[in-house]
Amino acid sequence: MCENLCQWNPAVNISTLRNTAGNCSPATPFQSSVQSNSWKKKMRRLVRNWNCRLLLNAKSGQRVVRHASAQQKIASQEDGADKNGFGAKHCMSLVEKYDYENYLCTLLLPRELRRAAFALRAFNVEVSRSVSGHQTEPQIAKLRLKFWHDSIDKCFESESQRSYVEDQPVLRELKHTVGSRKLNKIYLRRLVTARERPTNQGFETIRELEEYAEQAFSSLLLLLLEVSGVRDLQADHAASHLGKAQGIATLLRAIPLTGRQQAVCVPLEVLVRHGVNQERIIRGRSEDKGVEECIFEVASAANSHLKLARQLHDQMSPQVRKIFLSAVATDAYLERLRRANFLLTHKSCVGRDTMLPARLFWKSLFNRY
Repeated sequence: MCENLCQWNPAVNISTLRNTAGNCSPATPFQSSVQSNSWKKKMRRLVRNWNCRLLLNAKSGQRVVRHASAQQKIASQEDGADKNGFGAKHCMSLVEKYDYENYLCTLLLPRELRRAAFALRAFNVEVSRSVSGHQTEPQIAKLRLKFWHDSIDKCFESESQRSYVEDQPVLRELKHTVGSRKLNKIYLRRLVTARERPTNQGFETIRELEEYAEQAFSSLLLLLLEVSGVRDLQADHAASHLGKAQGIATLLRAIPLTGRQQAVCVPLEVLVRHGVNQERIIRGRSEDKGVEECIFEVASAANSHLKLARQLHDQMSPQVRKIFLSAVATDAYLERLRRANFLLTHKSCVGRDTMLPARLFWKSLFNRY
């Protein structure tokens, strides 16, 4: 037994263990309990000696480094950061709960971009939640959007002006991101103004659907590019196309979930061309070929923008390619939809993709999307 423990941990000397354990002769229950406690103490000591952790002291706002049973306090507090990191944790949990796929994509970003990316995505989640829900009144949704629209200006104010931003964790993180990065206020406002469209108002044409997707989804990708500090025209074009593809795919996925609470995203010109009404789209029967043609046409528009975004892969800087990892989730959903014969209510299109984390990690490993 002693030799096996030495093989598991080479740092332990065999002679030390033999001196402690004796000749491994049968012992009384009291001696066995004493020996087991001593072994536990030794193992805890070994783990502490080899473990190096970076902790954040919530009371003092200082980092405590624990290494080889010695504790040293290093006074280091980032400008504008939370003392206990509550704002960053709140943004992460918010994105994980309401935007799981983009949560996985954000985890694979470089560490220096992760906090700002979670702040932007959490802000986008809060704005989208302002108009979503089965019992949200139009006037209440307008008031919520007005709050977030005015809060953008508050985040760009100087530190000397005290406001309610410091009391809201998402806005506090957004203000920290704005203060440390050069962000365009127009893109943040577009995230809000895009949601001002009434939920019961449908789209007239495919172009109108693409414009909405560009405002609501491409703006966020452009903000992430600004966070990275890269100014590249090809990257901006890729973000525009990918945002359109992701937006159209997201609206298609929302049809079985929202039902009759809001208008379907299939444009009116597509419905008229195939002689289909919105009720048939919501029901989603597998034998309805007209509905299948409508969903196919809208999904084809998303797929074409996804292909255009991927064609610009080799023309952009390698350090910003991980920002476009959301293309992996969009492509996976469109592929599942194709295999289901464009049936939105199919179980493979409604449930969560269990293989998505592996796909994202594989793509990020080779810096591709």
